[in-house]
Amino acid sequence: MANQENDSNTLKDVYDQLTKIVKQIEDFEFKSILSGEDDSKNTIITIHSGAGGTESQDWAQMLLRMYLRYSENKGFQTEILDYIAGEEAGIKSTTFEVRGDYAYGYLKGESGVHRLVRISPFDFNKRRHTSFASVFVIPEVEDNLTVDIKDDDLRIDTFRASGAGGQHVNKTSSAVRITHFPTGIVVQCQTERSQHKNKESAMKILRSRIYQHYLQIEKEKQAQKEPDKKKIEWGSQIRSYVFHPYNMVKDHRFDIETSNIQAVMDGDIDMFIYGFLSHKGSRQKFRGT
Repeated sequence: MANQENDSNTLKDVYDQLTKIVKQIEDFEFKSILSGEDDSKNTIITIHSGAGGTESQDWAQMLLRMYLRYSENKGFQTEILDYIAGEEAGIKSTTFEVRGDYAYGYLKGESGVHRLVRISPFDFNKRRHTSFASVFVIPEVEDNLTVDIKDDDLRIDTFRASGAGGQHVNKTSSAVRITHFPTGIVVQCQTERSQHKNKESAMKILRSRIYQHYLQIEKEKQAQKEPDKKKIEWGSQIRSYVFHPYNMVKDHRFDIETSNIQAVMDGDIDMFIYGFLSHKGSRQKFRGT
C-alpha cells in the first residue's frame, strides 16, 4: 500500500520494523541453540598476553576493550575482577565478569588464542609484528551450586597491589592470591582496596574454575568413549586479526571473515559468535562486509 501511494515515510517505518523483527527472530533462533547446562549463566573471562612484551600486552588490552564494547552493545553488565597492567602499555592479564542472560552461551566460543598482525606503533622502524593473546571463558558458578573446597586445600597469600606509583599506590597488602592444591589452579585479585573484597572476588573465580576443571575431566572421559568425535583442545589459534598489509579478521575454525576490522574491534563480533553456534554441523562460508 505504501508503494502504491509512494509513501516513503511509511516504507521507512516498515523497513525499520522488519529489521527489528528479523533481529529478534535471529536472537530467538540462536538462544534455542544455547541449550547447554551452563549456557544461560553469567561468565568469567580471563585474557593473558602472550610472549612479546609490550606488543602482546597492548593486544590484550585491545581484546579487553573489544569484549567490553560487545557486552555493552548486548546490554550485559561487566565488572573487572583483576587487572595487571603492563610495564609500558597494555595489560599482562585481566579477569572480568560478564552478567546477563546467556552471557556464557554467547561468549564460550571465544576461548582460544587470538593472533594480531600489524605495523607496530612501538617499533621506531615501523616493522610488521605478530602478537598473541589467550582468552579463557568459563561459566560463573551460581551460589546455589555446591563446589567442594576444603580450607586445607587452599593457600591464601596477600601482597601489595601493583600500580603506576604516586600518591595512589596501594601501601597495604590488599591483593589476594589463592592456590588450590588438588588442581594446581591459582587465581588472584587486586582491583579493590579492600582485602576482603579481593578475597571474595578471587573465591568466585576459583569456584568457577574448579567447577570447569572437573567438568572438563568428565568431558574428556566421555570423548574417549566416542573416538570418532573431533578433539578440541584449549590453546588452539582460533582467529587472526590482520591490520597490515590488508584488513581482515578471520575465524580459522569456520572460515568466517570480514574486512571491517574497525567494527570488530569496536565489539561487532556477532558474526563469529553466531558462526560458532551455527557451524557445529555446518561449514558454510560467511563473508562480512
